[in-house]
Amino acid sequence: MSWPQTDVEKRKQISVRGLAGVENVADLKKNFNRHLHFTLVKDRNVATPRDYYLALAHTVRDHLVGRWIRTQQYYYEKDPKRIYYLSLEFYMGRTLQNTMVNLGLQNACDEAIYQLGLDMEELEEIEEDAGLGNGGLGRLAACFLDSMATLGLAAYGYGIRYEFGIFNQKISNGWQVEEADDWLRFGNPWEKARPEYTIPVNFYGRVDHTPEGVKWVDTQVVLALPYDTPVPGYKNNTVNTMRLWSAKAPNEFKLEDFNVGGYIQAVLDRNLAENISRVLYPNDNFFEGKELRLKQEYFVVAATLQDVIRRFKSSKFGSREVVRTTFDAFPDKVAIQLNDTHPALAIPELMRLLVDIEHLSWEKAWNVTTRTCAYTNHTVLPEALERWPVHLFESLLPRHLSIIYEINRRHLENVARIYPGDNNRLRRMSLIEEGTIKRINMAHLCIVGSHAVNGVARIHSEILKKTIFKDFYEIEPEKFQNKTNGITPRRWLVLCNPGLADVIAEKIGEDYIFDLDQLKKLLSFVNDEGLIQAVAKVKQENKLKFSVYLEKEYKVKVNPNSMFDVQVKRIHEYKRQLLNCLHIITFYNRIKKEPNKQYTPRTIMIGGKAAPGYHMAKLIVRLITAISNIVNNDPIVGDRLKVIYLENYRVSLAEKVIPASDLSEQISTAGTEASGTGNMKFMLNGALTIGTMDGANVEMAEEAGQENFFIFGMLVDEVDAMDRRGYNARSYYERLPELKLAIDQINSGFFSPKEPDLFKDIVNMLMHHDRFKVFADYEDYIKCQERVSALYKNSREWTKMVIKNIATSGKFSSDRTISEYARQIWGVEPSKHKIPAPNEPRD
Repeated sequence: MSWPQTDVEKRKQISVRGLAGVENVADLKKNFNRHLHFTLVKDRNVATPRDYYLALAHTVRDHLVGRWIRTQQYYYEKDPKRIYYLSLEFYMGRTLQNTMVNLGLQNACDEAIYQLGLDMEELEEIEEDAGLGNGGLGRLAACFLDSMATLGLAAYGYGIRYEFGIFNQKISNGWQVEEADDWLRFGNPWEKARPEYTIPVNFYGRVDHTPEGVKWVDTQVVLALPYDTPVPGYKNNTVNTMRLWSAKAPNEFKLEDFNVGGYIQAVLDRNLAENISRVLYPNDNFFEGKELRLKQEYFVVAATLQDVIRRFKSSKFGSREVVRTTFDAFPDKVAIQLNDTHPALAIPELMRLLVDIEHLSWEKAWNVTTRTCAYTNHTVLPEALERWPVHLFESLLPRHLSIIYEINRRHLENVARIYPGDNNRLRRMSLIEEGTIKRINMAHLCIVGSHAVNGVARIHSEILKKTIFKDFYEIEPEKFQNKTNGITPRRWLVLCNPGLADVIAEKIGEDYIFDLDQLKKLLSFVNDEGLIQAVAKVKQENKLKFSVYLEKEYKVKVNPNSMFDVQVKRIHEYKRQLLNCLHIITFYNRIKKEPNKQYTPRTIMIGGKAAPGYHMAKLIVRLITAISNIVNNDPIVGDRLKVIYLENYRVSLAEKVIPASDLSEQISTAGTEASGTGNMKFMLNGALTIGTMDGANVEMAEEAGQENFFIFGMLVDEVDAMDRRGYNARSYYERLPELKLAIDQINSGFFSPKEPDLFKDIVNMLMHHDRFKVFADYEDYIKCQERVSALYKNSREWTKMVIKNIATSGKFSSDRTISEYARQIWGVEPSKHKIPAPNEPRD
């Protein structure tokens, strides 16, 4: 599917993505044909589109490999401090185009593929998304890897190579249906298996106290097989590594099983071990205390830490000889960042390795561990905090349980020394929560075992200090920091919105791509008619292109001149897709009531996945599809209002919808969204935000100026005050006629005529136990939406506000976030140093 312009125009554009040199293009074509004929097609006469995609992927990968090897050699020679980013999720999306952009190859590849008579966009669409994450946390990890490579840090991402990533969402009869995401079925050209670095991981067993020290014995062993994926920085020849572990059963079967004819069963039982890396748990902001999940969390931590220690000991390229024999320098050479509490077991596991295996004293090991580890918190929602039952640890990780008890004993002794006699504080701060089921509070473990604790937006970090971690903050205020999230401008502007990236480059040059603060230079062009027209034109082209996509995928014809009003994120009560629904219904009712009045037309799109076990979220999806069915088929409404549920929202769909959006909906209840990063992507791509003062919205409004933001709703303090005095939903329902009408319509089956009781649970929740106070913000939200509609009618003023937002979005680059982590937590300095390319002589 091509842009609404001719091929010739498209190829004439001077692009920020690098010029297409003639030799480059010829070499690329030659290599493409070599891969196509010799490595792929071989015995077949006809190449499929997938063959063409794989040939291109391998051609681009060839440009990575030399840089990858050279980068690792460089690290071994320079021996910098290495950063290990531990995350159970890496939501990478597609790799081909991102690699071309970061290597500066995109224009040359575009030209080569064009000359070969192929369509680049069609090839890119063949690649599966690597959906190894649920939402914000996993996508943040992906952006961070890009920035760490771009900033020249010796960094490694460590996670799990899930065979099945986040489920594919299908909408069937209006309901979400989940399908397994078999993303590896055609192979993955971007990964390299490294069986020579396979590592054993132990489970179960028992603890023996011997004269030589503590031993964990009679364990079950699972092997961790690493797969490496290259992570290129932006045009600096640095290529870092993401290493994902896959579970393999060891070959030692129990021979006694054979004697009773159990050989077949023994082979089949290998699956039990290999299930560990089978599937990503599909919960976002919800803790599910399943044994398999705990196995995943320990599996990634145990394999990673053995790898980290091996690399620390033998810092010579390609060598396994031990160079370092003491751990004195460990915290100066290793930084471990825990992305939420999922990898919290890194703390007791590092203690186990240092005390039991390396025979350090407890005090020395604890000093090394706390100086090495740092913890990022991602949520304040109580249901999201990990609290593992002690009985699970007793059977699965008995040695770690005893280590956690010892950590807790020493920690509580310290608290008692500072606050003698304050037993309530001891109870609140303990790592072990007493109750009918004893539980381990993983956040408390992370705080006690780390030298730095951070939230992910200023307001969130303040809430942590004032509420859930208040006791810890009072004892060690110096531990607590803020690191406001960011997004990589490579994927979230250059890749997904090349038209806008070029318009910006023509005004201020190309350096903003790795120094996003330079966007501020656009402020002096806010009244420049040329820029206003160019920005508006790019947005219109993106909308036209997305309209074609919508018509093809959803058979809905939308008005490309309507306002594209978009809310895409996981479906969750706190994100308040229901508030959006109430606005849609209110707008619909107004059109029906006064059909001859002038309205600003809107195409409202909502997308996102509901966790499979989350009843209310799945019902919300059903409500949105029901509303769209009524609205879209009402001839009185026409194209003034269309509602589309964006099915199977994922990274590659985000790359299409965000550049086409006019209005970004960021409407969570104040105090619930830790940061958000979708909000930043919309801002950078020229959408205006309607939002509450929550998460990073606060800092975005500060940067852009509140007058360039559509802010509504209660503030955190007002929400807290309402919690104290009690929230009465009925009072709003009775006072606001439009709200009452909307709720009555949902309740009576207006949107579900064949099943009038379908949405009773939603109405009951909103009326009687809505933790997120949808009605309390309804009136202000509707008024704010009226201001949005009024401004949209004035295209010039709207576009000027868009330019101001783009110009002030520089703070929200993940390069800035990672620079802060580097300097303030990891103790390393980012570098603009460019490693010589493989065809250049080394320094």
